[in-house]
Amino acid sequence: MASLNKVFLIGNLTQDPDLRRIPAGTAVSTLRLAVNEAYLSKAGERVERTVYVDVDVWDRQAENCQQHLSKGSPVFIEGRLQMDQWEDRETHVKRSRLKVRADRVQFLGGRRGAAGAPAPAPAASAPPPPQAPAYEEPLSKPGDEEDVPF
Repeated sequence: MASLNKVFLIGNLTQDPDLRRIPAGTAVSTLRLAVNEAYLSKAGERVERTVYVDVDVWDRQAENCQQHLSKGSPVFIEGRLQMDQWEDRETHVKRSRLKVRADRVQFLGGRRGAAGAPAPAPAASAPPPPQAPAYEEPLSKPGDEEDVPF
């Protein structure tokens, strides 16, 4: 039987990236991502909720995240699910959590200037840099599908 482990997420960082190095010297950065979703309940009320996801980024990409991202930065993550398991040092209880190991991180916001401040706006003669389109889940009630011409 075939299997697939692929995750695509767009969200905002809830804190600055946490960069550390494993004993071999490889950089690992943990990103804490908030992904918002909205839908209509059966009663027709708009429901909004946020899912928080931990994402591990490795090697040079981890260093780039540390350098260019900060709390609130919008990012696109492409990766795979990974299960972490460990034993609590104090209680000796086995623990686990599901997180994402990033294969690719795309920065969606503008560039940061010195000391983490937003970079100044480009000169009027220069065209603005392209921005990724905002994605919002369409809100629909069951049975309200639009006619699709295919």
